[in-house]
Amino acid sequence: MKIVLPTAGKGTRLRPHTNTKAKSLVHVAGKTVLEHIVSRLAPLNAEEYIFINDEDNGPQVMDFMAETFPQLNCWATLQKERLGPAHAVSLAAPRINSGDDVLVVFNDTIFVADLDRIAQLCSDCDGLIYSKEVEDYQRFGVNVVDEAGFIVDMVEKPDTPISRLAQVGLYYLKDGRGFMDFLERTIQAGETVKGEYYLPAVFMNMIRAGLKLKAPTIDAWLDCGKPETLLETNRYLLAGRHHAHGEVRDSVLIDPVHIEKGAVVQNAILGPNVSVAAGSVIADSIVRDSIINADSEVRSMILDGSIIGESARLIGAARRMNIGDHSLVEMS
Repeated sequence: MKIVLPTAGKGTRLRPHTNTKAKSLVHVAGKTVLEHIVSRLAPLNAEEYIFINDEDNGPQVMDFMAETFPQLNCWATLQKERLGPAHAVSLAAPRINSGDDVLVVFNDTIFVADLDRIAQLCSDCDGLIYSKEVEDYQRFGVNVVDEAGFIVDMVEKPDTPISRLAQVGLYYLKDGRGFMDFLERTIQAGETVKGEYYLPAVFMNMIRAGLKLKAPTIDAWLDCGKPETLLETNRYLLAGRHHAHGEVRDSVLIDPVHIEKGAVVQNAILGPNVSVAAGSVIADSIVRDSIINADSEVRSMILDGSIIGESARLIGAARRMNIGDHSLVEMS
């Protein structure tokens, strides 16, 4: 198996956290998004990991892979033109040979799925377009399936509930070389949406040619593309966990929390749903539902629903008050 990971893109919805790093290297629940994803792929024993990077963040991504997963065979290329996700995936073609099966994984989301069942799920079809049933179907491209579970249509952001099976950015193709050929033909035909090439057009061309695709559902679809959804993902991944590997003094921890080795927490209340990266110091503060990245300092602060980047300093001040009866003091 070859695994294709398109990691190009500016991550504009996650700014300012992506101003200096790739969106796949943003931290959540004690790991980068990319580390969460690759850890879930490890049981597949893939022959090669193929990264589609951009010129700005590509070196960061590959340095991270070399340091964190040195045992994996990785290859990288650049998407020099922003021509859409299907174009990005097509750049893996030089590495896909006859007989290769391919798994495409986009890095905006962390998935929870049993990938060991791929062979079983794909026994009577040519590919899997992993999906998740959602209520807000208008926001996504959705799969329309027949009674046997085969995809018969794909609709981008439907106005009516023709389907609630949203595509989650996880795709398996049994014939990887054939898939690359369909990508190339779709691009050569100029099938774009607002100047970019998207995968649904490729998959529909495959279906029209007689190939069969199914839409198995995953257990959880954890969006990491916006600050608010990153915090939701942090809550989900921390549930049931309590890891305090750093130094904690005179503090109260309200589960779940994740404190990495090398972090210091002193005279503070942390939790629930707080992750603190190595090298950070939190003192005289109350922090809940937040992500504190590496080498940052938080002193005399109250934080809720916050994401603090690397090497940031937030220093507040204690207040002395003499407040009479029936008073209201609001500090925003």
